[in-house]
Amino acid sequence: MEFDNLSRQVIGCAIEVHQVLGAGLLESTYEKCLEHELHLVGLSYTVQQQLPVNYKGVELDCGYRLDLVVENKLIVELKSVDKLQKIHEAQILTYMKLTGLSVGLLINFNEILLKNGIKRFVL
Repeated sequence: MEFDNLSRQVIGCAIEVHQVLGAGLLESTYEKCLEHELHLVGLSYTVQQQLPVNYKGVELDCGYRLDLVVENKLIVELKSVDKLQKIHEAQILTYMKLTGLSVGLLINFNEILLKNGIKRFVL
Protein backbone atom coordinates (compact mmCIF):
# COMPACT_ATOMS: atom_id res chain seq x y z
CA MET A 1 0.00 0.00 0.00
CA GLU A 2 1.31 3.41 -0.97
CA PHE A 3 2.26 5.67 1.97
CA ASP A 4 0.04 8.58 0.89
CA ASN A 5 -2.95 6.27 0.54
CA LEU A 6 -2.24 4.70 3.92
CA SER A 7 -1.93 8.13 5.55
CA ARG A 8 -5.24 9.19 3.99
CA GLN A 9 -6.97 6.08 5.30
CA VAL A 10 -5.67 6.59 8.84
CA ILE A 11 -6.59 10.29 8.75
CA GLY A 12 -10.08 9.33 7.58
CA CYS A 13 -10.40 6.95 10.54
CA ALA A 14 -9.19 9.68 12.92
CA ILE A 15 -11.70 12.16 11.49
CA GLU A 16 -14.49 9.63 12.02
CA VAL A 17 -13.47 9.19 15.66
CA HIS A 18 -13.31 12.97 16.14
CA GLN A 19 -16.71 13.52 14.52
CA VAL A 20 -18.30 11.02 16.89
CA LEU A 21 -16.48 12.00 20.10
CA GLY A 22 -15.44 15.62 19.60
CA ALA A 23 -12.54 17.21 21.49
CA GLY A 24 -11.74 17.12 25.19
CA LEU A 25 -11.32 13.44 26.05
CA LEU A 26 -8.23 11.56 27.18
CA GLU A 27 -5.66 10.41 24.64
CA SER A 28 -6.27 6.79 25.66
CA THR A 29 -9.95 7.08 24.67
CA TYR A 30 -9.07 8.31 21.19
CA GLU A 31 -6.48 5.55 20.87
CA LYS A 32 -9.02 2.81 21.64
CA CYS A 33 -11.60 4.29 19.28
CA LEU A 34 -9.04 4.77 16.49
CA GLU A 35 -7.99 1.13 16.94
CA HIS A 36 -11.61 0.14 16.39
CA GLU A 37 -11.89 2.27 13.24
CA LEU A 38 -8.65 0.81 11.84
CA HIS A 39 -10.04 -2.66 12.47
CA LEU A 40 -13.31 -1.77 10.71
CA VAL A 41 -11.46 -0.69 7.53
CA GLY A 42 -9.22 -3.78 7.62
CA LEU A 43 -5.86 -2.19 8.42
CA SER A 44 -3.34 -4.10 10.52
CA TYR A 45 -1.78 -2.28 13.44
CA THR A 46 0.06 -2.67 16.71
CA VAL A 47 -0.69 -0.68 19.84
CA GLN A 48 1.75 0.63 22.44
CA GLN A 49 4.64 -1.14 20.73
CA GLN A 50 7.78 -1.10 22.85
CA LEU A 51 10.66 0.81 21.27
CA PRO A 52 14.06 -0.08 22.67
CA VAL A 53 17.08 2.16 22.14
CA ASN A 54 20.12 0.53 20.57
CA TYR A 55 23.09 1.84 22.52
CA LYS A 56 26.50 0.50 21.53
CA GLY A 57 24.97 -2.69 20.19
CA VAL A 58 22.76 -3.32 23.21
CA GLU A 59 18.98 -2.87 23.06
CA LEU A 60 17.82 -1.01 26.17
CA ASP A 61 14.23 -0.54 27.28
CA CYS A 62 14.04 3.17 27.99
CA GLY A 63 10.26 3.25 28.33
CA TYR A 64 9.42 4.43 24.81
CA ARG A 65 6.09 3.18 23.42
CA LEU A 66 4.65 3.86 19.98
CA ASP A 67 0.95 4.68 20.19
CA LEU A 68 0.13 2.94 16.89
CA VAL A 69 2.07 1.42 14.02
CA VAL A 70 -0.17 0.83 11.00
CA GLU A 71 0.65 -1.80 8.36
CA ASN A 72 4.23 -1.88 9.72
CA LYS A 73 4.82 1.31 7.71
CA LEU A 74 3.28 4.29 9.48
CA ILE A 75 3.80 5.58 13.02
CA VAL A 76 0.79 7.35 14.52
CA GLU A 77 1.42 9.44 17.62
CA LEU A 78 -1.73 10.65 19.35
CA LYS A 79 -2.17 13.68 21.55
CA SER A 80 -5.01 15.44 23.33
CA VAL A 81 -3.38 18.72 24.28
CA ASP A 82 -4.18 22.44 24.02
CA LYS A 83 -1.60 22.92 21.29
CA LEU A 84 1.02 20.76 19.61
CA GLN A 85 4.52 21.77 20.67
CA LYS A 86 7.94 21.34 19.05
CA ILE A 87 8.65 18.57 21.60
CA HIS A 88 5.77 16.53 20.13
CA GLU A 89 7.27 16.90 16.67
CA ALA A 90 10.69 15.92 18.01
CA GLN A 91 9.12 12.87 19.65
CA ILE A 92 7.64 11.45 16.45
CA LEU A 93 10.77 12.27 14.44
CA THR A 94 12.86 10.42 17.03
CA TYR A 95 10.51 7.44 16.89
CA MET A 96 10.80 7.40 13.10
CA LYS A 97 14.59 7.52 13.31
CA LEU A 98 14.76 4.73 15.91
CA THR A 99 12.39 2.44 13.97
CA GLY A 100 13.62 3.22 10.48
CA LEU A 101 10.03 3.96 9.42
CA SER A 102 9.90 6.95 7.10
CA VAL A 103 6.30 8.16 7.53
CA GLY A 104 4.54 9.39 10.65
CA LEU A 105 1.35 11.14 11.66
CA LEU A 106 1.04 13.36 14.71
CA ILE A 107 -2.65 13.81 15.58
CA ASN A 108 -3.98 16.15 18.25
CA PHE A 109 -7.62 15.28 18.98
CA ASN A 110 -8.09 18.34 21.17
CA GLU A 111 -8.98 20.59 18.23
CA ILE A 112 -12.36 21.90 17.11
CA LEU A 113 -11.43 20.94 13.52
CA LEU A 114 -9.26 17.85 13.56
CA LYS A 115 -7.50 18.83 10.31
CA ASN A 116 -5.87 21.65 12.30
CA GLY A 117 -4.31 19.06 14.63
CA ILE A 118 -2.79 16.72 12.04
CA LYS A 119 0.84 16.84 10.94
CA ARG A 120 2.43 14.37 8.53
CA PHE A 121 6.17 13.69 8.61
CA VAL A 122 8.31 12.03 5.96
CA LEU A 123 12.01 11.25 6.34
